[in-house]
Amino acid sequence: MKEPVPPPGREKDDSLEDLDLPLLQAVALQVSVLAIALFTRLLDVLVLCVRPWLLRPYLGIWLAEWMHSPYRPRRTFEVTRVLRESGQGFRELIYGETPLFTAVRLFRRAGVGRGSRVVDVGAGRGRVLLAARWLGAEARGVELLVDHVASVAGQLRPAGITLTVGDATREELGDASHVFSNWTALGPETKARLVERFRACRPGTRFIVVTRPIEGRGFVTLSTHRMLFTWGFETVWVQEYRPEPV
Repeated sequence: MKEPVPPPGREKDDSLEDLDLPLLQAVALQVSVLAIALFTRLLDVLVLCVRPWLLRPYLGIWLAEWMHSPYRPRRTFEVTRVLRESGQGFRELIYGETPLFTAVRLFRRAGVGRGSRVVDVGAGRGRVLLAARWLGAEARGVELLVDHVASVAGQLRPAGITLTVGDATREELGDASHVFSNWTALGPETKARLVERFRACRPGTRFIVVTRPIEGRGFVTLSTHRMLFTWGFETVWVQEYRPEPV
């Protein structure tokens, strides 16, 4: 018995369906990312209702993200130049951000509170630092991109947050009680340089790192947590620096 002959043009339709599949997947991914972004923004605002004095700088950061993106074509050259001078790669800028409510939960579990001094290395526009202030801690961040700092530093200052331009691998961290780093976004060479910088911290300094722990002698894992970020769920490691006796 002969196989039924497909109608004219059917073979072409099947190939088009195959070509449309990656496009549909890309659209679905974009929709899910947008949904997560809106959901995290809503939760952030609800958390800030408890500390309304932090709402204005938070909204200022949000506006700056739209008005001063470093990824627009006219700014790409400057971004590339800065990264090359610091020895870092462009991949270290393309990740999402840590929602405020996630940072508050993480910092609480890491023991952040009044009297703590939190430093965010690679702070972006300082959203994580708002979580430190929410808990009553001192907050300081260092960021490589001038645009990030210039667009929000003035709005963060009244909230008690210091955000400066600088290379995290050369930042002075001796006064920190807690150091936050989005370890996801860093290349191997940058991580190695940061670990050497972290060894200058005082014994007992705690580190909150995303996705991977700090690998090296003296960095002891206290706990791990599964948390929501703007790109999805990630594991976060809370570690403490305990240098071995000489």
